[in-house]
Amino acid sequence: MAKIKLSDVAELAGVSKSTVSQYLNGRFDYMSAKTKERVRLAVSELDYVPNPIARSLKMDKTKTIGVIVRDITGFYTSRTIRGIDDYCKTSEYNLLIYNTDVDTDIEARSLEALYQLRVDGIIIASSGKNTDLIEKYSNNGLPIVHFQLEHDGKEKNIIVSDYRKSAFEGTEYLINLGHRRICFVTQDFESVKSRKDRYLGYIDALNKHQISIDEQLIQYWDRESGFAHSPISILETPNPPSAFFTQHLAITTELLTALNKENISIPDDVSLLGFDDIPMAEFFKVPITVITQNPYEIGREATKLLLDNINDKGAPPQKIMLPCTLIERLSCKNIK
Repeated sequence: MAKIKLSDVAELAGVSKSTVSQYLNGRFDYMSAKTKERVRLAVSELDYVPNPIARSLKMDKTKTIGVIVRDITGFYTSRTIRGIDDYCKTSEYNLLIYNTDVDTDIEARSLEALYQLRVDGIIIASSGKNTDLIEKYSNNGLPIVHFQLEHDGKEKNIIVSDYRKSAFEGTEYLINLGHRRICFVTQDFESVKSRKDRYLGYIDALNKHQISIDEQLIQYWDRESGFAHSPISILETPNPPSAFFTQHLAITTELLTALNKENISIPDDVSLLGFDDIPMAEFFKVPITVITQNPYEIGREATKLLLDNINDKGAPPQKIMLPCTLIERLSCKNIK
């Protein structure tokens, strides 16, 4: 089937191409009702759909933003995308979503594709490995807003949770329940400021309550290889932790799997506090106490900041931190 062109509509309506263009853009000031009706009927008969890319080239705006995420299936990410989408609907913007599976090459290709598609801006949960490419596009005038993780602290516009304060409050919550040996389970944080902020919040709380720092209680988890040391082996040490404080939803779920396999009871044998809520956690046999972020609001705030930058290219960069909430359930035991 041949593609219908603007000239085909003009020919059927018996008008010029510029008249059809004015009709499509809602400029009827100098158009008679008869001409307007002829063009309307021609558009309807030919089922003509304007080329959005061609129109965007003339308008210098595509009314489209790109979103690049690490794992689109994640609970946090899906809620963030919902916040982005809801805000876009109120602003007549469309979304193009790219999922990277935490692959830096896919992330780079996603950035390049969105730049070539002339999106008006990008919201990204970055891996931190494509900073030069992001800076290049940003310097070329493409507004970019980061969310979820702050890597080197140099991101120009970013929306994140207040990780340090939240980790401090979570650790202090456990301390107030009588826990002094709290195993902090995290991913490597040396190159990721957001993760290090959580570690610093944990340390802040220990220092405030004059609890010595035990490096054996800082344990690591990797997305590919799992726990550096088995949680079960940690519990079998002469002076085991009385609580785990996990810093990622995937860490929490993997820890629960390991404990359940060995019939280790929560909170009778060990307490558990997780960072990020677990879907349907309230239906667990022992609902897990968590520090929850507000990903929906993060999505809305990221979109608002991006659109502000699209409409004002000279706007100063902003770092916005949103508070987290501790949801107390049944997984943390008072051992005083």
